[in-house]
Amino acid sequence: MTTAPAMLAPPEAVPQDRMSNGKIGVTCMIISEIAFFGTIIAAYLFYIGRDINGPYPQDVLEVSVAPLKVLFNSIFLLISSVWIWLAIRSMRAGRMGAFIFWWALTVICGAVFLVGTGFEWYGMIVDDGVWMGTNLFGTCFYTLVGFHAFHVTMGLIVLTLILVLALLGHVSPRNIEKVDLVSWYWHFVDGIWIVVFFVVYVFGNQPIQ
Repeated sequence: MTTAPAMLAPPEAVPQDRMSNGKIGVTCMIISEIAFFGTIIAAYLFYIGRDINGPYPQDVLEVSVAPLKVLFNSIFLLISSVWIWLAIRSMRAGRMGAFIFWWALTVICGAVFLVGTGFEWYGMIVDDGVWMGTNLFGTCFYTLVGFHAFHVTMGLIVLTLILVLALLGHVSPRNIEKVDLVSWYWHFVDGIWIVVFFVVYVFGNQPIQ
């Protein structure tokens, strides 16, 4: 007498569009960074113009000049998002030569932005005598813009490391997910700068009535 084969439970279906742990981690980090910058931006807008003594933003940042100068510098940072997108696209297609080219342009543009920020700070410190301890404006300005510059610097270090490894042949399309996550962070750094630019050089730089 034969017995019927035992019914096996069907294997649990695994959703194909499920986010990887890396993507979840980077997403959570970006959300926390948005909250962090949101707090600093709120503080900047709250304290701006409350100094008893100057200099005030419009005295140092030159309402009719500074935004244009910083905007020119910002173009390099913002356009780097295009270059890094093209780099990721090239890697997905297996074109590592193109990936290295676009990735290198991203690094160069980020470095140019940091150099421009350094020149701006040099002028404010040496020519205008404004530093973090000068007044509320100095404290809020260097805290907000400084933290963004710190994030750009950290991103550039990682981007440069990946570029060096790619030139040595240690990065391939098999690493696309990890490299793509780095591009997520860079897009965030670029995006948050748009907000910082308008807060510091446009909305927070209006003449005090």
